[in-house]
Amino acid sequence: MKSITLTQLEYIVEVAKKQNFGLAAQSCFVTQPTISMQVSKLEQDLGVILFDRTKKPVEPTPMGRKIIQQARLAIQEVSRIEELIHSEKGVVEGELKLGVIPTLAPYLLPLFLETFIKKYPKVSLIIEELQTQSIIDKLREDSLDAGILVTPLGIKGILEKHLFYEPFIVYLASRHPLHKLTKISEEDLSLNDIWLLNEGHCFREQAMYLCKKKKMAGPELKNLVFESGTLETLKRLVDNNFGYTLLPYLATMGMPSKEVKKKLRYFKSPAPIREVSIVTSRSFLKQSIIEALSSNIISSLPEELTRKAPRTRVMDLSSYS
Repeated sequence: MKSITLTQLEYIVEVAKKQNFGLAAQSCFVTQPTISMQVSKLEQDLGVILFDRTKKPVEPTPMGRKIIQQARLAIQEVSRIEELIHSEKGVVEGELKLGVIPTLAPYLLPLFLETFIKKYPKVSLIIEELQTQSIIDKLREDSLDAGILVTPLGIKGILEKHLFYEPFIVYLASRHPLHKLTKISEEDLSLNDIWLLNEGHCFREQAMYLCKKKKMAGPELKNLVFESGTLETLKRLVDNNFGYTLLPYLATMGMPSKEVKKKLRYFKSPAPIREVSIVTSRSFLKQSIIEALSSNIISSLPEELTRKAPRTRVMDLSSYS
């Protein structure tokens, strides 16, 4: 068998990821004939067909899948050489592709991005706002290096590194019946008039779980059903005297006026909280960057989230997300 090059392995992994030779060529910054020729040469040297080109999109053959998986491992092991050198020298540099869920991204990123970039100017961050399942899928196919999301997930092959716990807070319309309460328990909540994020957001599942214990008597907004992709839209609906919603703690930071703060109600102890973690695939690379990022995030958090609350209840999402 003739020698296999690292470039050829990178090409077949990219074709499998993009399911298209043209798109893979663009991603690798080469022409399509170049990538097609190298893949064909590898197939000839190995004596097997790696891709079924008759299908659109292109699919790996059964043997191709096995070889592509081995190619991913080989590429990762080669990358570890550079990682070892960086670790030995105490250098934090390179590119990090990071996924962050939508209920964290707009509130968490502004807390640490500026200081991280200044402290580690040789690190290039590429950040995507993605739902939990998309982050997991991209970690498995090596399109992401790490993700920041809510755990525990209980997913085989995914490593979780705890960052902080974030409390849930109720955001009420000024005329809502619960507005008279100074503190709220889960038994006070109802699914009748809560505004929810749409399908795919783990925060939706958390909210539904907290509110499922009680059906509130009285009028229901049956003629108005709306689910949003952002917490900011739900907050606007509450501001216009419609129902209530649940917010994570960071989403309540920076609310300017006393009138807005009057709409916030905290839970009685033990308050429900969610665990936020940075996650990687089991064979993750770029450990020095991820450790630096984790430390920077923790140091940027408000004091309320760095204290360990003794009487809280962590939401276990392994059954919901």
